[in-house]
Amino acid sequence: MMLHLKKRLSTLTHTDFSVLVFRHAVVLLLLTDCCGGLSQVVGPTQPVIAMIGDDVILPCHLKPAADAAGMTFEWARPDLKPRFVHVWHNYQDLHINQHQSYKGRTSVDVNKLKHGDISLKLSKVKMSDNGIYRCFFPDLDKDSTVQLVVGEHAFIIINTSYNCGAGIVFTLPGCVTTVKYGPGESY
Repeated sequence: MMLHLKKRLSTLTHTDFSVLVFRHAVVLLLLTDCCGGLSQVVGPTQPVIAMIGDDVILPCHLKPAADAAGMTFEWARPDLKPRFVHVWHNYQDLHINQHQSYKGRTSVDVNKLKHGDISLKLSKVKMSDNGIYRCFFPDLDKDSTVQLVVGEHAFIIINTSYNCGAGIVFTLPGCVTTVKYGPGESY
């Protein structure tokens, strides 16, 4: 049996071997593409901070990048009923079962979906938007979470240092200034 296998392998030409390798590579790529392969759903490692009334982006993307426009994904808040903040299915938004407080305030960039960027834009942020958001692909059974921290004030901390010469430097205690920050206001 072993002699027969060796004899058969030795009769393979370089072209036959190349075709065999190519076919296996194509099958592997097709399986990777159709089944989600090694795609990961990636979000930020730090909380996202927003002020009341602002628009904010909750980042989430596929790694490696893949066209997500034809996929199904959901943005959800597990603590809400219904939990759905935004649902995308087969090239369109689905508004069925979307939580009432998010109606008309969420969107995804269709052009960026083609490159695996499924970040959610949340408009006119409210204090009640504060919480943990889940970006989930049911077909891949993969997700990532994003923490949104909502505030109504911006804080500016000012430390002042003085150089007195001869290598002596001292710092005055920090001064904290609270600035009301709302739509159309600046500091």
